[in-house]
Amino acid sequence: MHPVLRLYEDILSSAENLEFRLPPLPRFLFIVQGSATIDGKVLSEGEGWQGEGAVTVKPGTAGLTCWRWELARGDQGSTTANAPGMETHEKLSAFLETVPKGELLMRGDSVSFPPGGRAFLHCHQGPGIRCLIEGGIRIDTHNRSISYGPGGAWYEPGPDPVFAQASEDKPTRFIRVLILPRELAGKSSIQYVNEDDKARPKAQSYKVYADAPISFAMKK
Repeated sequence: MHPVLRLYEDILSSAENLEFRLPPLPRFLFIVQGSATIDGKVLSEGEGWQGEGAVTVKPGTAGLTCWRWELARGDQGSTTANAPGMETHEKLSAFLETVPKGELLMRGDSVSFPPGGRAFLHCHQGPGIRCLIEGGIRIDTHNRSISYGPGGAWYEPGPDPVFAQASEDKPTRFIRVLILPRELAGKSSIQYVNEDDKARPKAQSYKVYADAPISFAMKK
């Protein structure tokens, strides 16, 4: 059975001594609002954390909203994360039929566009789930166009060509987690479909929060 990548949204109040514990799994957490202490490290809004051991998440005094990506075996159910006053829901899950063989890494990053920016027709060397944090974006693939607003999440298998058009009147940014071959550590995973697009100026910019090897591996 193929592994599964899941994206959750966790919302916790600012109540004192409130925290929740997560079991061992490769995961990436992004702080959407508020702050949290994760694995002894204080993270503020706009920061990310990656790890695969059991971990405790404790919100700051102003509460916490975070997005949580987790990679699991296909026969593993959703991770239960409960605490008094906590709201959590699964935004999106996908079976990774195109996950690369061999040793893997988990990359958590953000992709930003200026108003009207676009990503030319391209593919990636591994699958991943994206979630829009600001602006708007249209994703064209398989002769279909789907538009997303803030909080909207979508899955890209990797090999399938994709064209992205950002909002014309405001900056756009999404948070992304990719499962990639380990040899791509520190390297771009994007591959442009059309030769002419490789040399053209690119509108998008990137910020990498985590680019770490994980013990999860696929047999060759």
